[in-house]
Amino acid sequence: MSATELEMSAKGSEAVRLAEFARVTTGDVDEAAEQIGRIFCPHDLQPAQARAPGFYARHNCAAFDGFSINYVAYGGSVTIDPGCLEGFFLLQIPLRGGASVRAGTRELTTAPGTTASLLSPTLPTRMAWADCAQLILLLDRRLVEQRAAALAGKPSGTVEFDPVVDLRTPAARSLSARLEELLVLAERLGPRGKLPATVTADLRESLLDHLLNGQRHGLSDAISTFSGKAERLPRALRAARDRLEASAEEPLDLVELATSAGVGIRALQLGFRRHFGLSISEMLLDIRLANLHARLSQATPDASITDIAFDLGFTHLSRMAGAYREKFGETPSATLRRRLS
Repeated sequence: MSATELEMSAKGSEAVRLAEFARVTTGDVDEAAEQIGRIFCPHDLQPAQARAPGFYARHNCAAFDGFSINYVAYGGSVTIDPGCLEGFFLLQIPLRGGASVRAGTRELTTAPGTTASLLSPTLPTRMAWADCAQLILLLDRRLVEQRAAALAGKPSGTVEFDPVVDLRTPAARSLSARLEELLVLAERLGPRGKLPATVTADLRESLLDHLLNGQRHGLSDAISTFSGKAERLPRALRAARDRLEASAEEPLDLVELATSAGVGIRALQLGFRRHFGLSISEMLLDIRLANLHARLSQATPDASITDIAFDLGFTHLSRMAGAYREKFGETPSATLRRRLS
């Protein structure tokens, strides 16, 4: 049987995610290790049995600036030994089957709907997958460490997460929902689609925020302490708000925003809620809605609401339309019709 036939037989009716983003589909162990190693990092891959009956490997990958979303599946039982990941963090959420994971001195077993694993680049890792398919988020190490340092008010350095992710907690459920949104967006665009830089940046900021504020790691306590230091907050908030308004069409970079305001990211986030009654993202949405209204009010007859909204960073048109109507009392199309009438 081919690798695809073996996979279809093993997974039954389960949907393969990111099917149009196929990078590896093979029934050969050595080929799987070599090709997947090029995408992630070099690793040792060994089937539980020498002849590897029923073995197959699939890796689908949608890559973005600083992160990627992946669907990885192995047929049969295999051990994977990458050592230290070095350049990236991996969040692995099982969709089918399970895996035993050793990260540093910690050992855990993952299962769909209950436990995922979060691997840090400086901790040696070894895994055993059993007829397993996982959704995997890869985040560039430099991005995570720089964001953690900014949140904690410390120089950039090593960040190591607790590798156990309880998928039943509110924080993990929220992160899983964000990943599902990313999956749907990637599948809708397809391999030839391209996200505007503003959208990619918003997604990256959201994922970093979910991980660093929702999952336990070595700087969690420092982030909690630094978030309360906001002596210069009112002036900082005004500076940050002005900067958002001046660069609303550019990618949102919380590190740059907090640095320009002179405070930590968490302090800025808390200050926005306390003083403006909005999160930074909600204020940015409000600014972008105002910009959309202005663009539609001056649009040419051949203008596309979808193109304009996409350029301004909106990924969910139905949500955009609802927020727009709530703010302006009419739909975007009504604004455009009024302009053209």
